[in-house]
Amino acid sequence: MNAREYAEEASDIFVLSDSFIRIKELLEDDSATIDDISQVILLDPALTAAILKLSNSSFFNYSGKIDTISKAMLVLGITEVYNLVIAYFTGKAFTRLEADSDFLDTFWARTIDCALLVKYLAGFTRIKKAERLFVLGLLHNLGELVVQQLTPEKIVQCQSNGIDELPWQKQQQVLGFTFGECSAELLRFWRLPYCLIEPVGSQDQDDFEYLSDESKLLYIAKRAMLANSLFQENHIEQNIEQLVSQAQLDELGLSYQQIIDAYDFLNTERDSISRLLKHK
Repeated sequence: MNAREYAEEASDIFVLSDSFIRIKELLEDDSATIDDISQVILLDPALTAAILKLSNSSFFNYSGKIDTISKAMLVLGITEVYNLVIAYFTGKAFTRLEADSDFLDTFWARTIDCALLVKYLAGFTRIKKAERLFVLGLLHNLGELVVQQLTPEKIVQCQSNGIDELPWQKQQQVLGFTFGECSAELLRFWRLPYCLIEPVGSQDQDDFEYLSDESKLLYIAKRAMLANSLFQENHIEQNIEQLVSQAQLDELGLSYQQIIDAYDFLNTERDSISRLLKHK
């Protein structure tokens, strides 16, 4: 099967709920009011609690108290709340996944690290409202869960053990596509916005000439995550320099030192975000 066929089969297993579809329709409806959207979100107590907990966490660093969904949308913006809804329902969609706990713990840890790196590094770029891009990190590798569900034996074959054997290269050899490409296809079946699909689908393209800034940022954040997690026993700074070139960093005005500094942000935020998203 190719990436689209994997995603199509998985889309019948990993389904976004009717609640998400209704909220999505309202969030994309220019005539819908904040009260309209709030009322639908409030019908799901667990979603409501997740949004309010995240809104009041250090992740957003809002000095006041956000105690209603309406206020969350006013303070954070509708797009940010939409991203929190996507994050919540994405995790919920994969509760039926057949995998052992070690695999899932590792997967979600790396996923959250990538998301946090996207958020941190975005603050040093020219991208507007860059904090919204946290969700890119959460979505970027869902294709791995798809492959785990449908052909778990291939997950082992795709494993990478060092800087000279990169994960996406192994995935291409074994599957004929990358987890990122499969992730993008699943997002298409879920009918998520193109602004999310495009960066996820192009996260492994080395040529930055025709990529959006969001795609470039995800590319860099993903490699920074790998340098820190997959290859952490070796020299992290050296690994980053092998995974991301200075020219690629220059595209977004980033530096190697900012990536090193981002690891402190990871260590501060990782556990709390993981608990809030209920991946721990």
